[in-house]
Amino acid sequence: QVQLVESGGGLVQAGGSLRLSCAASLRTFSRYTMAWFRQAPGKEREFVAAISWRGNTYYTDSVKGRFTISRDNAENTVYLQMNSLKPEDTAVYYCAADTQTGTTVYAYHYWGQGTQVTVSS
Repeated sequence: QVQLVESGGGLVQAGGSLRLSCAASLRTFSRYTMAWFRQAPGKEREFVAAISWRGNTYYTDSVKGRFTISRDNAENTVYLQMNSLKPEDTAVYYCAADTQTGTTVYAYHYWGQGTQVTVSS
């Protein structure tokens, strides 16, 4: 059974940084696109960033220049380095995986349980 386990969330002041990790029990992890989504209270889950099996990266406009997605295929782990955090980044952050690359929730078959990120002003 595939499991995606996120960690690294927490409470941080505006302007601070956090690094999220997602450990995946995917047998062929290197062949999957890995992505991060987030969902704020009362809002739909939205795309944040993705990294393809080739290493191509994609970001939503609001995080470009502040967030960096990376992967370690040897450790079956994907990371999201978040800098210059803003209160509007507050959300539950979810890790997702699929063999295709996309920016909608429908493109991803496997999901983690999420980790809370709270940015105080």
